[in-house]
Amino acid sequence: MTTLVLVHVIISLIAIVAGVIVMFGLLGSRAMPGLTAIFLVFTILTSATGFVIPPLITEKVLPSQIIGGLSLVLLAIACIALYAMQLKGAWRPIYVVTAMVSLYLNVFVLVIQSFLKIPALQALAPAVPPNPPSGPVFGAVQGIVLVFFVVMIIGAWRRFRPVNFA
Repeated sequence: MTTLVLVHVIISLIAIVAGVIVMFGLLGSRAMPGLTAIFLVFTILTSATGFVIPPLITEKVLPSQIIGGLSLVLLAIACIALYAMQLKGAWRPIYVVTAMVSLYLNVFVLVIQSFLKIPALQALAPAVPPNPPSGPVFGAVQGIVLVFFVVMIIGAWRRFRPVNFA
């Protein structure tokens, strides 16, 4: 593993851990501004550093580049909703959805990478490069992750009502 990939992985794990804590904070209507900033900055860094991991230039757009680009757009909207619009009116649910979908995308990639890199998971869902893992076990895990995030996002949408975020 190159130093760049190692740094990217560490940044990604920090973003995911902070994001999960923030997600549960949203469910309890706790703002947690410091941890939220860590989540947003590290998730932005995760997406940005993903673009510089080889192959840098390919003949076609890679799925990882699409996910990274989508995540950066969602994170930009989340930052605008939170910091510029201060979660007023429709910006509160916009923030919840965009921030949590970007967290989901990060976890989605974590699951893929786990199945690619962890031998026990490779055995359950072998991948034939350049294709990602597939099969019923991989599909079930990704399905569970998706359902979990849909439930959490709906819950956060309904419950997150910060009195004062700043």
